[in-house]
Amino acid sequence: MIHRQVKSKSTWLLSFCVAGAALGSTGCQVSMNGQTLPSPYYLQDDVQYFPAGPEFKLPREAAALRAAQAEDRALNR
Repeated sequence: MIHRQVKSKSTWLLSFCVAGAALGSTGCQVSMNGQTLPSPYYLQDDVQYFPAGPEFKLPREAAALRAAQAEDRALNR
């Protein structure tokens, strides 16, 4: 009987340690009670910077549409 109690305690302790190591090593956002919480190491995380791009991302497509419209107007006259 004593052996069984020790085995169950050691199994519980091992599973607790494995779960703690898995949770402690992830370092990502977690959702808890409807809140999205940051990693505990968010102050040490490197910041990703994405430089600003052009405001209008489709200049070639817009130019092609204007050319097609101009061609349509020229043919319909």
